[in-house]
Amino acid sequence: MFRRIIAAFVFLAALSVQAQVVINEIDADTPSTDVKEFIELKTATPFMLLDGYVLVFFNASSSGTTNVSYLAIDLDGLVTDGNGIILLGNPLVNPAASYTIAAGSIQNGPDGVAIYQGDATDFPINTVGTNTNLIDALVYSNSATTSATALMTAWGLTVSYNENANGQAANESIQRKNDGTYEVKTPTPRTNNDGSGIIYNGITTTISPSGVLTEGQAVAFTFTTDTPVTSALSFSFTLNNGSFNSSDYTGTLNVVIPTGMSSATVNVVLRNDGINDGDEEMEVAIGSVPSDYIILNNNTIVRVNDVNFTTLNFGTPASPTYGQVSNNKPTGYYDSLEGKSGAALKQALQDIIANPAVVRAHTYGDVINILKTADQNPLNNNQVWLIYTEQPRSKIDYQTGSSIIGKWNREHIYCQSRGNFGDLYNLPPDGINNWLASGPDDIGAGLSDAHHLRAVDGQENTSRNNRNYGVDYNGPLANPTSSWKGDVSRAVFYMAVRYNGLNVVDGNPNENIVGQIGDLATLLQWNHTDPSDDFEMNRNNYIYTWQMNRNPFIDMPALADYIWGTHAGEAWFAALSNPTFHQTQIVMHPNPAQDQITFSGSFSKAEVEIYNLAGARLLQTNLQLQEALPLSLPTGMYLVKLQVDGQSILQKLMIK
Repeated sequence: MFRRIIAAFVFLAALSVQAQVVINEIDADTPSTDVKEFIELKTATPFMLLDGYVLVFFNASSSGTTNVSYLAIDLDGLVTDGNGIILLGNPLVNPAASYTIAAGSIQNGPDGVAIYQGDATDFPINTVGTNTNLIDALVYSNSATTSATALMTAWGLTVSYNENANGQAANESIQRKNDGTYEVKTPTPRTNNDGSGIIYNGITTTISPSGVLTEGQAVAFTFTTDTPVTSALSFSFTLNNGSFNSSDYTGTLNVVIPTGMSSATVNVVLRNDGINDGDEEMEVAIGSVPSDYIILNNNTIVRVNDVNFTTLNFGTPASPTYGQVSNNKPTGYYDSLEGKSGAALKQALQDIIANPAVVRAHTYGDVINILKTADQNPLNNNQVWLIYTEQPRSKIDYQTGSSIIGKWNREHIYCQSRGNFGDLYNLPPDGINNWLASGPDDIGAGLSDAHHLRAVDGQENTSRNNRNYGVDYNGPLANPTSSWKGDVSRAVFYMAVRYNGLNVVDGNPNENIVGQIGDLATLLQWNHTDPSDDFEMNRNNYIYTWQMNRNPFIDMPALADYIWGTHAGEAWFAALSNPTFHQTQIVMHPNPAQDQITFSGSFSKAEVEIYNLAGARLLQTNLQLQEALPLSLPTGMYLVKLQVDGQSILQKLMIK
C-alpha cells in the first residue's frame, strides 16, 4: 500500500511539473515559400526534459468548423535551455533550431497548435482536437476575418491571434507576454520575448554524406556556431551507441573551432569488418561546452548499414517466385479433410490447426522475433519486408518509442478491435521453448498468432487502422500495390477457422461489431489473383516451428473456395481440388465464368484443353500469360487441362 501511495505522489508531482510548458512564440507565415517557420516552447524551469509531451498542429478553416490534426511531434528527449526555451523550426531559421521541422510544414492559419501529455501515436493525421490531457494551446491566423471556432470551443479559448495584425505577417510572429496573452512583433527565436536572459551561441552538427551510411564510407562531421567564436572553442564528441563502438570507425573525435571562425570539420572512416553483424546506429553526441554555448540537434542518430548481408534463394512478394521453397507440412497433416464438405470440412480443418494437444501460443513480445525471421527480406537478411507498402526496412527500425515515422511494427491482419483478443498474451518475449497450449476458444492467442501478424510500416499501420479490406482499405494511396492482397486474404481465412467467434463476411461491417471482418467477396478474389508464393511458404514453415500449426490456405489456397466460395458444399479431395495448380502457381479466373477465362502465374505459354464431364474434348488452343480465352459453353461443370513445361494440370471450371 505504501508503494502505491508513493507512486501516486510521484505521478501527481509529474503532472505539476509538466504543466509548466507553454507555447511561447510561433512564426507560421514567413517570407517566400515559408522556409523560416518556427515554434518556440518555454518552461518555467530551465533545462527541463520534455519527455511525455507531444506538440500537435491542427487544421481549421474560414468557417471555423474544421478541427483535425495534420502534424504531431514527439518532444521526448528534448531539453529546454537556461532560459527555459527550446526552438523547433525550419533549416533556414536563424539562430538554428534544436529540432528541425521540414520547410512549409506549419500552416498559416486559421489553425491551432497544442501541447498534450502523450505521444505522436495518439494523434494520427485527422485526429479531432480535445481538451483531454491538454497542457497549452494557441489558435492563430493571418487574417482578421478568420477564426477557428471548433478548435477554440474544444480548447476552451476565447481569443484567436492574427499574425497579420500589423500588416506584416511575413515579417512578424505571435509572441507570448508575461501575463499569458500574446502580441505580434518582430520574431525573437531562441531568446526571451522581452529581450532578457542568456544569449547563447548555438552549435549545430552537420553530417556529410547525409542520410543512411554504409560500412566503408568516409564521413565528415562539421560543427558550426551561430556566430564566430571570440576565443578558440574545443570540445569532443562520441559515436558509441549500443553495439556500435570504437571498433566500427577510425579517426579522432576532437574538435577545435579557431578564434574568429564559426566551424570546424572532423573526418572519420566507417570500418568494413567483413562480418555480417547487422545494421547499426551511431549516435553523434557532443560533450561539455562552455556555459555561453548551447548544443543544438545533439544526440543525432545515424544509420550505418552492414554491407556483408546474406540473401535467400527466393523472391520478395513484389517480385515473387514459386516452387523454390518446399512445403514442410508433416506427412498426412491434412488427410482428415478428404471427402468432407460444408461445416464438416471447416470443423475438420479447425481440429487440425487449433488442436489444443498440439498447438502452442506464445507471447506478443515473441512475435517481434518471429517476424524478424518470418518476414525477412530475401534480398538482405538484416531487413524485414513490409506488407502494404511492399518495401524493405532494417530490422533495428522496429518501433520501441512513441514515434512511428520510419519505423516498423506489428500489423494484425484481423484487427485487434474486431477480434477482441485482450491482453492475456501481451507479455515480453520468453523464447520458443516457453508456450501455452491453445485451442479454438482461446481467443486471447489471436493477439500473438503470427499467422496473421506481419511487419508493417508504422504510418501505414495507422492508416489501415481497423478498416475492412477491399470495400474500404486497398493499400497506400500514394503507392498502390497488389502483391500483398492474397497474403491478407489467406491470413483472414486462417483466423476465421482457427478461432471460434471470428468470421469473414461480405460487405463493410461496422468496426464495432466484434468477430466480423470484410469483405469476403474481395478476399476470395484476391486469393486467386495474388497466389501464394515462396515468401508465404517460407513464413508458413517457420511459424510452424513456433506454433506447431500451419496456415492451410497457404498450403492449399483452393480450400477457401470450398468453405466460402464457388465450391462451397462440395466434397474436398486434395488431388483434384488443389494439386498441380498450386504447385506451379497458375490461377484460372474468374471461376465460375461466363464468356471467358484468363490464366495468371509462372508461365509464358500453355496449351489449353477443355473437356465435359463425359470426357469429350470441346476446345484445344494455345494461350499466352494473361491472354483471355473466349468461351461459348452451356451452363455446367467442365474440366480444364493445361500443358505447361511438360506438366499436365487439371482444374474444374464452372460456367454460369
